[in-house]
Amino acid sequence: MTPASVLLASGAHALTSIHGSVSHTTKHPSPDPAMQKVLSTLSGLHGKPIETLSPAEARLQPTPADAVKKILEDENNLVVSDSNLRITNLLIDGPLGQIPLHIYTPLGDGPFPVLMYYHGGGFVIASSKTYEASIRALAKGAQAIVVAVDYHQAPEFPFPAAVEDAVVAYQWVLDHAQELNGDPENVAVSGESAGGNLAAVVSLIARDKKIKSPVHQLLIYPVLNDDLDSNSYLRNANAKPLNKEMMKWFFSHYAADATSPYALPIKAPTLRDLPSATIITAEVDPLMCDGKFYADRLRFEGVDVSYEEYFGVTHEFFGMADVVPKAKEAQLFAVENLLAAFRKRK
Repeated sequence: MTPASVLLASGAHALTSIHGSVSHTTKHPSPDPAMQKVLSTLSGLHGKPIETLSPAEARLQPTPADAVKKILEDENNLVVSDSNLRITNLLIDGPLGQIPLHIYTPLGDGPFPVLMYYHGGGFVIASSKTYEASIRALAKGAQAIVVAVDYHQAPEFPFPAAVEDAVVAYQWVLDHAQELNGDPENVAVSGESAGGNLAAVVSLIARDKKIKSPVHQLLIYPVLNDDLDSNSYLRNANAKPLNKEMMKWFFSHYAADATSPYALPIKAPTLRDLPSATIITAEVDPLMCDGKFYADRLRFEGVDVSYEEYFGVTHEFFGMADVVPKAKEAQLFAVENLLAAFRKRK
C-alpha cells in the first residue's frame, strides 16, 4: 500500500484532510468587509464570466488586481512604485521558444537567496505583471531575488508545456544565479494557484530527476487535484473571483493527464524527500481542500510543513495587502518561513 493510500484509509484524520473540515459543512463562507469591497469593485468593472468566454476573450477581462488599483485610485491612495527593487527583463530558450523572465533584485551587496515565482491564471490567463504586488512583497520581505516566469499557456500550449517551461527556468536559475548576484545553493520555488501547482511540480521533478532540490516550496492556494466534489468546492461552487465552473473551464483548456503527478501533485505515489513547504489557503476558495490535504500528506510522509488557512478571504487575496489586512498577515507568514528556510541553507 502506498503512503497515499495509507493516508486515505486512516479514518477521521484522512477524512479531515480530504475535506478540510470535520463537520463536512456545506455552509457557504462569506468574505470579510475588506475582501467584499474588492469583490464589489471587481463586479463594478463589468467583466464577463470567464467560463463563458474563449481564452482570447478571457485574457482581456478585468482582474482582482485591477479592482485593488481602482480602490486605491478612488481613495487617492495609489501606491507609488518603490525604488527598492531593480527589475531586469530577459528571455531564455525553452523547448517551445523563448521564455520571458522578470527579475526583481533588492538593493544591496548580495549574494541574495533566489525565489522562483510562477503566476496564477489557471494555466490559461494572466501574467507575472498581473501578480506583481505579490512578487514585490516577497522580494522585499525576504530580501531575495525573485525570478518571475511567464510560461507558455494553454490551450495554445497545453500540458505539459507550462511544466517544461517551469523546470527549464528553474534549471537556468541554478546555472546562472551567480550572474544575477544570487546564491545558487539557496534557491526556493513559489507560486499562486496554477503557479503553486508549478512550484510543487518543480519540486517533484527535481526529486525524481536528481536535479538540485529547492530549499523550500511556497504554495499559495495551489491547484493540486481535480476533485471538483471536495468540501471546499461544494461550499464555494459559486464563489468569486474563482468558482467551480471556472475551474472546469481551466482544466478543459489545460488538457492535463489526470493521472500524472506532474499535472496534479496529489496523484504522486509518494511525497517523501520533498523540500520543506509553506502552504497558504483561503476559506472562500474552491481550492482550499487541495492545499489542506497536500499539507497533511506532506506531514504524514515526513516533510516539514507550515500551513495556514485565512478566513474571510478569497482566492487571489495574497497580493492585496494594500487593501485587505489578511493579505498582509499572509505575506508576513510567507516571508517568515522563507527567511527561516534561507537561513538554514547558509
